[in-house]
Amino acid sequence: MKKIIFVFALICSYGAFIVSQHALGVTGQVSSGATQTQQAATNITYRDGTYTGTSADALYGNVQVSIVVSGGHLTDVQFLDYPKDRSHSVQLSTMAMPILKQEAIQAQTSNVNTVSGASETSKAFRETLQSALDQAKV
Repeated sequence: MKKIIFVFALICSYGAFIVSQHALGVTGQVSSGATQTQQAATNITYRDGTYTGTSADALYGNVQVSIVVSGGHLTDVQFLDYPKDRSHSVQLSTMAMPILKQEAIQAQTSNVNTVSGASETSKAFRETLQSALDQAKV
């Protein structure tokens, strides 16, 4: 009986740890240094239009985005390509893409956090996004 209680407590503790780690990754908490960079970036203005970034290697596939700039600000990010050759890659990309998109629009820059578990996709996202933003610079 003691073993069952111990195993149950261990499983619950591990489950709580996993949930807390996932919640931290999903909320996109930003360090104070990144917050200062984001605040400075909100002063950046871009030319209105739609711009497509160059394709960037994410190890298990490529990432490419198209951005929409309206009123001088980044208003939308669309994924044209993302790692999707393996089911695990699709799962990670599907989890990471909305987080990366949200952070980029909020930050108005490619300086976004790496999504836990999708580090290569996050890196490639920053590269292709920066390429598109460079085209939109005033």
